Amino acid sequence: MQDALPDGGMVRKLWIGEADLYREHLLRLDADSRRTRFGGTVSDATIASHTATAGLGTVIHGFFVNGTLRGAAELRRIGKAFAPEAEAAFSVEQPWQSRGVGSVLLERTLLAARNRGIKSLQMICIADNRRMQQLARKFDADLSFDFGSVVGEVDPPRSTPLSLMREFVADGHGIATAILDVQSRLFKPV
Repeated sequence: MQDALPDGGMVRKLWIGEADLYREHLLRLDADSRRTRFGGTVSDATIASHTATAGLGTVIHGFFVNGTLRGAAELRRIGKAFAPEAEAAFSVEQPWQSRGVGSVLLERTLLAARNRGIKSLQMICIADNRRMQQLARKFDADLSFDFGSVVGEVDPPRSTPLSLMREFVADGHGIATAILDVQSRLFKPV
């Protein structure tokens, strides 16, 4: 499954040292998008604290348009460092919502979960977040409703040499693109 991205958009992993791009993206979210991403109202300080904890155990895929992060999917293990359960959270800035970005981000997140031995991937959202529920259903998630929230669970298949190669190739492409992005910003005429 490979959905087309909006013109000029591409998806790649965020690398160590790019937490500021993630923080800036989350701070740009409109009030409703921020509420649906975090399950309620959160302050700028809470977002800064959240992004500061995105360390080595977290995998973040970003949707970039002209070098600016406009959407993200965060994969975090639940509990210990090598726990077989993880949570996925998604955020897409309003102008790029309902354009296939979430599907591509979830596809990459499922591949990353698969290749890291995640056996259960949870996507938790508030009950009125229909977009997230629709996205979870698209990928055959089991949805359960619990006290005003919805939990979608997907059980990624085991990794294979082919799934590992798919992620390796995507990462190589992402590194090359990130390097070109940095160079284009450095040499952009003022």
